Amino acid sequence: MSIKTSHLECGPQDRRKGDRRKFIRRAEDRARERRLRERNYKLKSLLELGELIGLDLQIDGMLLKIAQKAAEVMEADRCSLFLHDPNTDELWSTVALGLEGQVIRIPSDVGLAGSCFQTGETINLEDASADPRFNREVDARTGYRTRSVLCMSIYNRAGGTLGIIQLLNKKEGVFTREDEIFLKTFGNHASVFIEMAQLQEARLEALEKSREELRRLNRAKDKALHHLSHELGTPLAVIQGTIRVLQRRLHTLMPRSDWKEFFQTLEKHLNRLIEIQQETDAILHSYQELGETSLYVELDRLWQQLEETSEIPSDLKAHWNSLKGQMAQLLPDRPHSRKPVRLYPFVQQMLKEVRQNASHRDVRLFVEGQKDLFVFIDQGILKEILEGLLKNGIENTPDGGRIRIFIEQRDQQVLLQVQDSGVGITDENQRHIFEGLFPTQETELYSSRRPYDFNAGGKGLDLLRMKVYGQRFGFDLSVESQRCIHLPTDRALCSGRISACPYCQGHEGCSASGGSTFCVSFPVSGEKRSGEN
Repeated sequence: MSIKTSHLECGPQDRRKGDRRKFIRRAEDRARERRLRERNYKLKSLLELGELIGLDLQIDGMLLKIAQKAAEVMEADRCSLFLHDPNTDELWSTVALGLEGQVIRIPSDVGLAGSCFQTGETINLEDASADPRFNREVDARTGYRTRSVLCMSIYNRAGGTLGIIQLLNKKEGVFTREDEIFLKTFGNHASVFIEMAQLQEARLEALEKSREELRRLNRAKDKALHHLSHELGTPLAVIQGTIRVLQRRLHTLMPRSDWKEFFQTLEKHLNRLIEIQQETDAILHSYQELGETSLYVELDRLWQQLEETSEIPSDLKAHWNSLKGQMAQLLPDRPHSRKPVRLYPFVQQMLKEVRQNASHRDVRLFVEGQKDLFVFIDQGILKEILEGLLKNGIENTPDGGRIRIFIEQRDQQVLLQVQDSGVGITDENQRHIFEGLFPTQETELYSSRRPYDFNAGGKGLDLLRMKVYGQRFGFDLSVESQRCIHLPTDRALCSGRISACPYCQGHEGCSASGGSTFCVSFPVSGEKRSGEN
C-alpha cells in the first residue's frame, strides 16, 4: 500500500530550503529594485543635464557642470573632459575634478585618453597601471593613485571626434557594461551642448576680430584725415598769401575793375577750402573728445563698482585714485556751469533769434508743451544744441512748412523735441547721422549755401558736437524720421517750396508725407533751483 505524504508533513530540511528560496527571491527583488532606482536616477540625470547647463554657453563653466554631474551619477571619484584642439593637435581641459581646475594639455596620441581619442575604442580597466598605454606622469605629478578607468570618445553631429570623457576610480567595485552604455548616452547628450558652446565661442571670436579690424580701420582713417587736414593747412595759407601779394602788384599795373571779379571768385573758393579744412579739424577734435569722454565715463563706472566691493586692498585703492587724478588732468572738465534753466521761455527767446537769422525763409516756428519744466545745464551748451537742431530742421523743410518744438516730462525724463515737416532721412542715413563728415545728400548733388537756406548742406558737425555734449553732460539725443514718400531716395530732390510741389497740397499734405523729430532727453534733476530768476 503506497503512502502519500502531505506538504504539511514536510520535515525541517524542506522548510529550510523553502526559507532559502524566499530569502533569495527577496534579495533578488531588492537587487532589481536597486537597479531600477539606479536606472531611473541615471535617466533622470540625462533630463537634468539640459536644465543644469541651460543657456550658459561659456565653455569652461559648461565642462565643469558636465564633469560634476557625470562623476556624481556614475559614482566615480573624478571625471575629466578633454576637448581636441586642432591647431595644436592636443587634448586640453580645464576640468579635472580634484586638480583645482588647472589647465591640462597632452598630445592627442599619448596615454589612455590619447589612445581612446585616436581609435574611438572604449577603454574600461580595473587596474590602469597594468595597461602599457597608461601615462604615469600625471599620477606622479599629482600624487593621485589611478585604479579603475572608464574612457570613451564624444562626437559632434557630423561624426567628428570632439574629445574624450574619462571617469576615474569607481567608488564601489569597477565600471560595468551598464556604466559604459550610460556614459555613451550621457556623452552624446553632453556633446550637443559642447558643440553649441564651441560654435558660440567661434562666433564671438570672429565678431571680436571684426570689431578690432573696424577699430584699426577707424584709427587709420582718423590718422589719414588728420594728416590730410594738416597737409592742406599749409598750402592753403601760402595760396591765400600769394593771392594778396598778386592783388597788390596788379593794383599798380592795371585798373582794379579788370581783375576784381577774377580774384573774388578765386578767394570765394579758397575760403571754402579753408572752411572745409577747419571744419574737418573740428570734427576730428570732436571724435577725439568723444573717445576721451567715453574712456573717462568707463573708468568712473569701474571705480563705482570697485567702491561697492568691500574687500579691496588699500594699495589698489591708492593706485586707482592716482590713476583717476592723472586722467582728470588729461581730461579736465570744461568751465561749464550747471544752472537751472526754465525750458519754455528759453526756447521762446531762441526762436526770436532764429527767426531773425532765417528771415529769408518762409518757415513757421512755434513752441508748445509744459511751461514749468527745468533742466540743469550750462545755458551756452543748451543754446548751441537748440540752435543746431532748429538750423538743421529749417534747412530740411521747404518754404511753407512748419517746425514744432514740444516740451514735456515723461517719467524721469524732460524731453525737448524738434519736429520738422521736411523731406526726412532714409533709414540707412539715420544710422550715421551723428557721426560727422556725413552729408545726407548724394555727393554729386551736394552744394553749400548760406545757413538756413533750404537744402543748404552740411557735414553733420553740429549733430556730432551734440553727441559729444550728450555723453559729457548726461543727456541723450535721438532721431525718428520718415523719408518723404514721394522722394524715397537721396537722389530725389524737393523743389524747396510746398506751393511748387506736384504731390502735396499745403502744409498738412507735406507734413503727412515725411519729416523728422529730434529728441533731447534730460534726466529730471533733484537739485535745488537756487539759481532761478
